[in-house]
Amino acid sequence: MSGIVSYLKGQAAEERIAQDYQSRGFQIVARRWRGAHGELDLILRRGRETIIVEVKSSKTLARAMESLGMRQIRRILASAGDFIDHLPGGGLSDLRIDVAAMDGSGRIQIVENALNA
Repeated sequence: MSGIVSYLKGQAAEERIAQDYQSRGFQIVARRWRGAHGELDLILRRGRETIIVEVKSSKTLARAMESLGMRQIRRILASAGDFIDHLPGGGLSDLRIDVAAMDGSGRIQIVENALNA
């Protein structure tokens, strides 16, 4: 059961965070985009800027943010590299990677450009 519960909590966090970005004028390009190196939770666009969002959820915001390890960061960066190839400007595209966390009571914290590579 805990695997299903974790999955559903993750989906709820993605939805809540996607709604937050949309309320600020971002458009959803893709959810759970899969490339050769793994999955990207959310891909958004506003104007010429593309934003990749890694979503984390846990009991507390601090715990959610701390759950992002180096192995996962490397996977996200590699997957972002895969995705960049699909953008019209390729490697010259305006791209940032945010990390967004949601705690058990639905509060969110977004760190913009968290994985500046």
